[in-house]
Amino acid sequence: MAIHTCSSVSLLIMLFSLGIVATTATVFTLENHCSYTVWPGTLCGNGVATLGDGGFALPTGASVQFPVPATWSGRIWGRTGCNFDASGTGKCTTGDCGGVLKCTGGGAPPVSLVEFTIANNPNEKDFYDVSLVDGYNIGLGVKAVGGKGDCQYAGCVADLNGNCPAELQVTDSGSVVACKSACAAFNTPEFCCTGDHATPDTCSPTQYSQLFKHACPTAYSYAYDDASSTCTCSGSDYLITFCPS
Repeated sequence: MAIHTCSSVSLLIMLFSLGIVATTATVFTLENHCSYTVWPGTLCGNGVATLGDGGFALPTGASVQFPVPATWSGRIWGRTGCNFDASGTGKCTTGDCGGVLKCTGGGAPPVSLVEFTIANNPNEKDFYDVSLVDGYNIGLGVKAVGGKGDCQYAGCVADLNGNCPAELQVTDSGSVVACKSACAAFNTPEFCCTGDHATPDTCSPTQYSQLFKHACPTAYSYAYDDASSTCTCSGSDYLITFCPS
């Protein structure tokens, strides 16, 4: 099977819209259950903008589908409080990607992420997770649809902004809009799993990562939280929900 690069996804989306590849590609469905517009950002593993041209607006109650080729890997996140002009230039309160609508780089922390690596064929395992390693800005969930294997639900349903410790809070106009990771807030090896703490044996959960883990048991809470946070499924489509209930 040919390996699809990020730049080939636009052609795949066109074919998908014509019904040509509807049964051969993994399908991501993104839906917005938030009470406000979310601007999803997407990034392919090699840094080239991909699904939805890298970013777009998703109003309350709306959903959109994208075909995803075999071997695709990348991340999706939700941006909030965005304002863009006709040229796609602007900024977002959270998850901003360089002041543009169509992201060509990652979202600025703190930001909740969903990460995927799609298998080479439907009999092999896809890997996916929801990560709070870069902090939290919005609830996010991933549900496998029609696959086989463990196919666990991954996500963070809880509103961590409402319970964010003062030292991790990001505020805008007096409201907490995001919750930093302890690494971003303090930048020390024990919180960032760097230096002498750069292995699973030397970087243990902290009071802050445990707060995230307690609120969102199926999401990555810190760098070495693999055992309970990495999910697998084979031959599945995926439903990605902003503000899942």
